[in-house]
Amino acid sequence: MDEQSPFADVRILEDGSFSIPEFKWRELLFVGALRAEGEGYVRDPSRPLPPFELPDLFPEAVRFRLRREGTRVVLHRIGQGRLNQGRCV
Repeated sequence: MDEQSPFADVRILEDGSFSIPEFKWRELLFVGALRAEGEGYVRDPSRPLPPFELPDLFPEAVRFRLRREGTRVVLHRIGQGRLNQGRCV
């Protein structure tokens, strides 16, 4: 299990995607903060989003594609730019 703080658990990858622990992903789905839509996932602004250290990690109307890597879930923004130090560029 990832020993990092749950608020500092985001890893930005070289390709502009990011990863979070699988338990954090399951929490996002459980509270309904993200929901499946088409071939990806999208933020539901009517549901609470657990806090993350990086701002604007899951903006409204942005689709995410995901893949699992061990105990982490890698998320890639679909058609909305890439992350660079927590900001979309």
